[in-house]
Formats: sequence, C-alpha cells, structure tokens
Amino acid sequence: MGDRRFGKGSPRPALLERLPSSPGFWRSPVRGVRFTAVLGLVLLAGLTLLFVTGLLSYAAYNPDLAPVNDKTPGKGLLGFYLFAWPTGPHWLYRLTQGLHVTVGIALVPVLLAKLWSVIPKLFALPPARSVGHALERVSLLLLVGGALFEFITGLLNIQLEYLFPGSFYPLHFYGAWVFFAAFLAHTGLKLPRAVRVLRGGRLEGSAPGEVDELASPAPAAPTVSRRGALAMVGGGSLLLLITSAGRSFDGPARQMALLTPRGVAEPGPGPNGFQINKTAAAVGVTAADTGKGWRLTVGGPAGEIRLSREQLLAMDQYSAALPIACVEGWATSDQWWRGVRLSDLAVLAGYRDRPPGVLVESVQRRGAFRKVALRDNQVRDPRSLLALQVNGEELSLDHGYPARIIVPAAPGVLNTKWVARLTFGEL
Repeated sequence: MGDRRFGKGSPRPALLERLPSSPGFWRSPVRGVRFTAVLGLVLLAGLTLLFVTGLLSYAAYNPDLAPVNDKTPGKGLLGFYLFAWPTGPHWLYRLTQGLHVTVGIALVPVLLAKLWSVIPKLFALPPARSVGHALERVSLLLLVGGALFEFITGLLNIQLEYLFPGSFYPLHFYGAWVFFAAFLAHTGLKLPRAVRVLRGGRLEGSAPGEVDELASPAPAAPTVSRRGALAMVGGGSLLLLITSAGRSFDGPARQMALLTPRGVAEPGPGPNGFQINKTAAAVGVTAADTGKGWRLTVGGPAGEIRLSREQLLAMDQYSAALPIACVEGWATSDQWWRGVRLSDLAVLAGYRDRPPGVLVESVQRRGAFRKVALRDNQVRDPRSLLALQVNGEELSLDHGYPARIIVPAAPGVLNTKWVARLTFGEL
C-alpha cells in the first residue's frame, strides 16, 4: 500500500518538489559554491572592517568614563577592549566612522547576493545530519539574522537620525557581538572550503568529481552568467558608494550623496553654512535661553565661577581647525573655531597642574547627550575649545551660540552645544 502511494505518478513526490526544502525548487543556474565563495571572501574583509570600526566608534564615546556617556548599560566583559580615545589625528573619528557607514552601505548588494546564494541551505532537510552540520546550521541562522538586524537598524539610523533615541546603541552593540560571533564560527567552518574552491580557478561550474551542493540539480536556462551576476553586484555596490560617500566631504561630492542624509537640510551659505547634528528647535533651545542673561558656570576646587559671554571673549582666545563628524557617517571639512581653551577654564576652576576630565552640561531641554563627560587628555589638548566663534563670525544658534565645545577626533555629540556648565573633576 505504501509503495502504491509513493509509486510512479503519485502526486505526493510532485508536491514535495514544489517545496523550498526540495533541491529542485531552486533552479537558478547562477548558484554555486564558487559564486558564493567569492561573495563570502568580500564579506570576510568588509564585515571585519565594519566590526573593528564599530568597536572604535563605541570607544570614542568614552563609555567607561561616566554613566552620562554610556548608552549600553551592563556591557560587562564586552567592554574589555575600551581605551582612552585619543585626540589625534584630529580627523580620526571622521575617518573611522566614515569608513564604517560608507563601507556598510556599499556592502548591502554583496550581503543580499550572499544570502540569496545560500538560501536553499536554510530550508534543507533534515535540519541536522551530524553535530558538525548542526553547528553549521545554527551559525548560519544566527549569521543571517544578525546580519539583517545590524544592517537594517544601521541603515534606519543613518536615514532617519535618532530613530532609536537611547536604544540604538545597546541594540547595535549587542547585535554586533552576536552577529560577529556567528560570523567567526561560520568563517571557521567554511573558509578552508572557500579557499580550496577558489584555487580551482573556475567560476562557471564545478571541477570534475566535485560536488557542488549549492548548484541546482535541474537548472533553468541561464539569463546571466555567474561572472555577469558578480558584475551586477559589484556595480550595485559601486553605485551605493558613489551616492553615499560624498557626505563626508564638501562641494560637489556632498551633492552626489543622493541616497543618504547629510545631517539635516543644507544650512545655507556663509561662515555658519555647514552641517549640524541637531537644531536648537529640535532640543527645545530658545533665544531666551541664550540671550543676555546667559552665564557659563565653571565648577571645581576653587568653587563656582559664573562668566558672561563678554567675560569669556575678554580671555585669551585661540583658534583650531577641526571637523564635525557624526555617528551617522556624515562629516564637515575642517572649520576654523575660536574661543577659550578648556585647559584655561580648568585653571580658573582650581586645577593649575594636569587638568582632569570635565562634565559638560547643555541648556537643551530634550534629546540625548544633554550631559557628556570628556577625558583629561581631551581637556589638555590645546585644540580643545569652548568655541565662541566659527570661521570668523559669531556662532549661529543652531551651531551652539553662545558657546559650544569643540574637541579634536571626538564624535559630534560630544561637542556639546549651548553649554551652560563645566564641572572639572566630576565624572
């Protein structure tokens, strides 16, 4: 009876052939171990770069310095690598975060092509043929899920800015560790095979006697070769690179960044005509908060000192050419800032030798990073300023009037605007 049910002409096998778990369901002639191996090696280099630059970005926020900087509570052992973020070269964060975001965007076609190339493996039955096969399947599921999570949350944050206020950092941080752990496990299982396959020197088909488990047993008529498919993926990545990398530069290159925001709408011409990470209106700062009654409070062992803007302008003024670089990947070119050195304000606070770190507080009423902590090396750097002017003119309200922090190599949100208080030594 069983033989008659599954005999020739039985509808059951025909039905099974139409399910994703059947090898015959996937008929693209492009799929194959060499096609997947090429994409995998590109991702091996690209994703490693993303992971390293992502960890560097996290370190740049000084998350082990003070709770006000740390948006990832309970990181525990995952914070083992944190170090004092340097102030030089001054374009360091502009470079590392620009690479992180731009390379991440450019890798999207490669990632999607890689996922497409191995999708039959996700539906293969039985789920586990051995312990090794079970580990491979688990790593593959975590790899696919982690990659989609990291790329989707990252792209949404780039496009929409502060979509996950206060939660993006732990989501992306923990997601990155889960993803990269699965990535390392999968790489360990598959890299020897990928290298061996590519050493065969052929892309358009398997070598004699080689079993290609990703190739369809009954491929459809080809519409594009594997080389052509790789060229399409590379072309897509190049297009995304061209239309996203420009936001890290000024001039025509920035205008070509069609697919990514450049911070906010173009602020217009003039000395204050460069990108900003948040407007005064967005965080509840009004002209009344920054008018004639504004005072800067400087605290430390010498007590509290309240300074008007006129008194700050009467102090020794220094200039520094520094960019603004944001976690979303956009950056300005170097702008000429002028104001009072943070180290000089530390002296007023009572620290004549080796100034300590400082807690910076803004008048902003809402939004993340109303308070931030800066390290002692950032305070001591002669280019670290409480800026009062930019490019020869007064700061605009959106650029932080009456006074803002500017520190070399720091993420944009640590360059606090609308500063109300500096407390040295309190971190």
